[in-house]
Amino acid sequence: MQALKIVLEGVTTSFRYPHFMLGVQPSFPLPPPATIYGHVCSALGEWVEPEAFRFAYHFTVAGEGQDLEHIHVLSASSGKLPGGERKVLEGNVNPFKRHILLFPRLVLYLDRPDWIDAFRHPRYPVVLGRSQDLAAYTQIEVVTLQQTDRVYFEHTLLPFAMATQAPAGVVTLMPRWINYRDRRRPTFARYLVLRERITSAQMLRFGEQHPVYWSDPTAPQVNGFGLGLWFHTFVGAADEAITMA
Repeated sequence: MQALKIVLEGVTTSFRYPHFMLGVQPSFPLPPPATIYGHVCSALGEWVEPEAFRFAYHFTVAGEGQDLEHIHVLSASSGKLPGGERKVLEGNVNPFKRHILLFPRLVLYLDRPDWIDAFRHPRYPVVLGRSQDLAAYTQIEVVTLQQTDRVYFEHTLLPFAMATQAPAGVVTLMPRWINYRDRRRPTFARYLVLRERITSAQMLRFGEQHPVYWSDPTAPQVNGFGLGLWFHTFVGAADEAITMA
């Protein structure tokens, strides 16, 4: 299988939890699938159908911190301003702390090698997360992935179904896809957020399962295990990335 491999590096990023409004803005430790979808569409310069591609990634940061920001909370008002004009809005400044990820590095794999020119010449500025989190592509190439039963996973997303097999990870509800053609209607899904390193040899197997995973032969190997990749979708049924021998 051929895949487009893109390496992105930046200075800061933050992946906001969607239901926090005041006081604090925590960040997901890894980019949600909805962020990946928006990033790819930005490079292409158009909204593509969510069924058009699948993705896998490896994401690391050099550190974490907090930034102090503020928002203006507005409400309807009445009366007049000192100059006699009608007052229609009033509000307060609300400070909050935002969780910041420092020096992010994203290695993104897409099952669309034909999109290589779009990432060599992205339509819009390269950002990851917020609009002010400028980044740059430092490597873009097409790689040939291999299938093997000896892989390691780390700093990535795995499907929720693997929570019963993996010896590490935290189950997290994340935005899976945001439909920008339908008033930004979001859909959510559960994922296994994996920051530690685990190998296929450590995973539980049930019955006669002999899973085979996609691996990047150009990535560093660890004790004979290659970097494992799990390709996610944005819509439809549960993701499929394992073939059973």
